[in-house]
Amino acid sequence: MDAILLTNIESLTEQAINPTATNPPCSLLERMPKWLICIPLAAQWLWLSVRYRGTTLPSCVNPMITSGGLVGEGKLEYFATMGSLARSATAPFVGVAARADLSESDLKRAMAATELTFPIIAKPDLGLCGFGVRRINDMAELIAYFAAFPPNETVVLQAFLQEEHEAGIFYARDPAAGQGRIIGLVLRYFPRVVGDGERSVRELMITDHRARRMLAASKHESVVAVDRVPSRGEMVRLATIGSTRVGGLYVDGGNYATELLSTRMDAIARDMHSFYCGRFDVRYASLHDLMEGRFTIIEVNGAGSEAIQAWDPQIGLLKGLGMIFSKQRLLFSIGAQMRKLGVRPIKLYSLYRLYKRQQQLIKHYPPSN
Repeated sequence: MDAILLTNIESLTEQAINPTATNPPCSLLERMPKWLICIPLAAQWLWLSVRYRGTTLPSCVNPMITSGGLVGEGKLEYFATMGSLARSATAPFVGVAARADLSESDLKRAMAATELTFPIIAKPDLGLCGFGVRRINDMAELIAYFAAFPPNETVVLQAFLQEEHEAGIFYARDPAAGQGRIIGLVLRYFPRVVGDGERSVRELMITDHRARRMLAASKHESVVAVDRVPSRGEMVRLATIGSTRVGGLYVDGGNYATELLSTRMDAIARDMHSFYCGRFDVRYASLHDLMEGRFTIIEVNGAGSEAIQAWDPQIGLLKGLGMIFSKQRLLFSIGAQMRKLGVRPIKLYSLYRLYKRQQQLIKHYPPSN
C-alpha cells in the first residue's frame, strides 16, 4: 500500500472520527429538490424504455426479489436468497409480525432463537431511507415500537453492531459473462456536532448545514437530548441512521474498492440466488478492514438502490448526474439479458401499486432515531 493511499486512508479515518471538523458545504446536487433531479432521470428512463422495449425492464435484474428490488420488496427477501457464505457475513436477524396478540414472551423467544441481546436495531421489513429504523435498548422500548407499528406488517430485529463505520457497496454482474464487479462504493458518516461548552445540541444543529435537517424531519427523533450542552470538543452523534434526510454525509470511496474487496463481494453475491445488481450496506471497523473485505452486512437493496456516492460534496453536478445515469443504463442492460433468459418484467400498474403501498406504510412507521 503506497504512501499516498495511506495518507488518504488516514484523512478519511480522521473524518470518520470527527466528520464535523471537515464537514464540507452541501453540493449543488445535494441541495437540489428530489423532484428536480427526477426530471432528467425520467427522461432517460423513457428513452431506455423505447430502446429496450420495456418500461419496467430493470425489474428483471433480480428475479427472486419483488420487482427486482425497484420498489416494494422486503429486506427479508434478500436474506432468504442467501446461502451459508452470505448468511455468515450478515448481522444476525429475525422477522416478527406486528400481530395484535404479540406478547413479551413471543419477543423474547424470537430474540433468543437468533441469540439477539439488547441493544438491537428494529426496522420495517418494507423500508426506505431509514424510515422507522430505531435503536432499541430494552424490552419496554421494543414493546412500544411494536405497539406503534402498522398491524400485521413485519418488523426486522437485528443485532446492533459496534463498528463505527458504514458503507454502501454497489455490485453488478453480467448474466452472460458471469463477471461480477463493484460499480461504486460510498462511505456514510452519521450526523454529529462538536460541543463548544456554551451552546446546546439544538443550537449546534441549527448552525450546521446538514444536522439542521434533522430538526425539520418529522419522522425522526434525535438519539440525544437536544437541550444538553456538550463540553468543549465533545463529539455528539445525533442518529442511529446515516441518511442524508437527517444530515448524514456521503463520501465517494471508489478508490478504496480493492481487488480483495471485489473478490469477497462477488463471492457473497454469487451465494445469493439470482442476484445480479444492488447495494450492500455494511458496517466495518476501519478502512483497512473494508479494503481487505472484512465487513458485516446489515441489509441489501436491489435495482432501486440509488448511486448515492453522487451526493459526495466534492463531486460536481454533471459528474454526479453522470453516475446516476450510468447506473440506470446498467439496469436496463442487465434486465434485457435476463429477459432473454426468460424472466418477465413486472407490469407497470403492479409496480405503481407497490410504490403506493410503500409510501402509505412509511407514514405510519414509528419515528427513526
